Amino acid sequence: MPTDDRTLTREQVLDAYRTVLRARTLDDRRFVLNRAGKLAFIISPRGHEVAQVAAITALQPGRDRFCLYYRNFAAALACGFTPEELMLSAFARAADPSSGGRQTPGNFGSRRRGVIIGSSTVGPQIPKAAGIGLALKWKGEGALCYVSFGEGATSQGDFHEGLNFAAIHRCPVIFFCENNRWAISVPQPLQVAGPGVAERAAGYGIPGVRVHGDDFFAVHLAVRQAAERARIGDGPTLIEAEVLRLQSHSTDDDQRAYRDAAELAAEAARDPIPRMRDMLIQRGWLTAEDDAGLRAEVDREVERATEAAEAAADPEPGSLGRHVYADA
Repeated sequence: MPTDDRTLTREQVLDAYRTVLRARTLDDRRFVLNRAGKLAFIISPRGHEVAQVAAITALQPGRDRFCLYYRNFAAALACGFTPEELMLSAFARAADPSSGGRQTPGNFGSRRRGVIIGSSTVGPQIPKAAGIGLALKWKGEGALCYVSFGEGATSQGDFHEGLNFAAIHRCPVIFFCENNRWAISVPQPLQVAGPGVAERAAGYGIPGVRVHGDDFFAVHLAVRQAAERARIGDGPTLIEAEVLRLQSHSTDDDQRAYRDAAELAAEAARDPIPRMRDMLIQRGWLTAEDDAGLRAEVDREVERATEAAEAAADPEPGSLGRHVYADA
């Protein structure tokens, strides 16, 4: 298949690049705050950011539906979440738009953006997306449901049930697997039987596409083509984006205990963000001066977001049972 998407404009790609930088800068700040004891828990998108933003850029937040998973920090930004909103979630403040500070950070939800709030367990968003896809098909408005997950989720029954249901009913769903080759500490050869995830699509009679997750244009093209299929009634697509996990699974994990130091160093040298920057420079869409200006602008955004979220109020203790039990 083609590995580029020339339908994109310079403005669209630069906006996406800004979102990628925003995600990385926010993630760096969250790690500093975690080490300072101000944030309890983080799951990093580091190494996944380009693939996530490329995928969402090919879709329509507000019209389409999105079942994101806990590593989708950059995807949430691409769906329209602001840095301040994500920092409010990280600090578990009352103004957190996803849950009012009640959910683990990484469980994103926004009705107006079409983001369906998830859970911290692995895989349940997949059959949920199939059901949402069927509802969207019945409504006949041309919208679709995008669902993302790691390769570890493909060993869950939820994955197989979701794909089977969506394939049978030709639901407009894009199944987007972000394969970083590690299900916490379990490597892909012990987690995924066969050559990979994309080949599993054949068992359900749907297209399976593998794409380099560090190539913004290739990911965008794969998702755009899957979206076109879904909108005209041709059913679901499974996309496997090969990405890197440049941080441990979470701040409660240390991948240095089970991954080779040379492998970690080699992956760090393949960081997808410098590759995206270099591709834009080669196209004449970005200069080194532009890049420095964007990074400075993003740094200021993150500083403002952090200050606002840290100063925001905690949830009222008396509201603990709200949205858990029916109000009297």
